[in-house]
Amino acid sequence: MLGIKRLGLLAALVLVGIAPAAAAQAAVQPSQQDTQYLQAVHQVNLFEITAGDLAQQKGQSQGVKDLGARLKTDHTQLDQTVQQTASQLGVELPSEPTADQQSVLDQLNNASGEEFDRLWVTSELAGHVQAIQATQTEISQGSEQSVVQLAQTALPTLQAHYDALVQLAEQLGIPVPQTSASGTPSPGGTTPAPGGTTESPAPGGTNTESPAPGGTIETPAPAGS
Repeated sequence: MLGIKRLGLLAALVLVGIAPAAAAQAAVQPSQQDTQYLQAVHQVNLFEITAGDLAQQKGQSQGVKDLGARLKTDHTQLDQTVQQTASQLGVELPSEPTADQQSVLDQLNNASGEEFDRLWVTSELAGHVQAIQATQTEISQGSEQSVVQLAQTALPTLQAHYDALVQLAEQLGIPVPQTSASGTPSPGGTTPAPGGTTESPAPGGTNTESPAPGGTIETPAPAGS
C-alpha cells in the first residue's frame, strides 16, 4: 500500500512538472503573421539559393555571376536562422519554392546569354521588392520577438541586395521597374501587390509579365502606408 501511495505521489509530481512546460509551450505559439512570414521568407531563400546557382552557371555577365554567388551565400545564411527560429516555435516550413517562383526558375533554366541576364536581374528586383515589403510588415506587425528580430536583421541585407541589383541593371542597360524597395511608388510607377505579377520590359522592347519570386508573401500592408 505504501508503495502504491509513493507511486501516486511521483505521478502527481511528474504531472505538476509537465503542466507548466505545456503551458509555456502553448504561450509561445506564434501569430499567423509571424508564421506566414517565416514560411514565406524560407521560400524566398529556397528560390534565391537556386537562382544564385543558375546565375553562376548561366550568367553571361560577370556581374550576374558574382551577384548570384553573393545572394546565394547571404540567403543560405539567412535561412539557417529562419529554420532555427521556426523549429523553436514549432512552425512547419515548406520544402520547395512557390508555384510562381518555380515558374521563374523554369524560365531561367530555358534562357541563355543576354536573355538570361535580363530575366534574372528583372525577376530578382521584383522578388526583393516584395521580400522587403513583407519584412517591413513583420517588423511593424509581428508579435513574436524572435521573428521580429529575424526580420530586423534580414532587412539591411535585402536592401543591400536590391541596391546592388539596381546598380547591376544600370550597368547592363536593363530597365528597373518603377517601384522603390521601400514600397513607395516612384514617379509614374506602381507598387506590385504581394502575390501579383510585375511587368518588366523584355528584350526587344515589348512588355511581358513575369511572376515575381515573392509571389506567395501574402502579408497585410505596413501600417501607415
